[in-house]
Amino acid sequence: YSPRERRTSIFQIIRTIDRITDFSGAVIAWFTPLMVIFTCGVVAARYIFNIGSIGMQELVMYLHGCVFMIGIAFTLKEGGHVRVDVLHEKLSEKNKAIIDIIGTLFFLMPFCFFIFFISLEYVRFAWTVQESSPDPGGLPGVFLLKTLIPIMAILVGFQGISETLKNFCRLRSL
Repeated sequence: YSPRERRTSIFQIIRTIDRITDFSGAVIAWFTPLMVIFTCGVVAARYIFNIGSIGMQELVMYLHGCVFMIGIAFTLKEGGHVRVDVLHEKLSEKNKAIIDIIGTLFFLMPFCFFIFFISLEYVRFAWTVQESSPDPGGLPGVFLLKTLIPIMAILVGFQGISETLKNFCRLRSL
């Protein structure tokens, strides 16, 4: 792409969305080693000291949920999602771009809208009751974890927009 094209509003939108996705991916990446550390702590406490902690186990689950919910958009940006590469790799660049656009517009975006709107009442109720763990010794803040559902839909939806714009630009340059 020429320097003039890179300054257009489409490229600015792509860059902005990708920066947000990169930032969320960089932040969430730190949760994975924390999960490993806390899991080792839970196992050590349980099998070495014979101490169990529901709160620590739930913390690992919360981190795991955060990594997946927030990491989905970053994985989409990096092309890490599973696809039928047997077919996709044999296609021309033009056909790949067309299939990616169709897939995003007809499958990914409706999925994001559905998840976002269907989760709002669920999350609102969790916030209303300040939902916490039902287990004794569990963590409070389940409502915060549930809030990641619509956030995930927004992040993936925006990244889907970015990927679609990239594919339109790719089609235009072919």
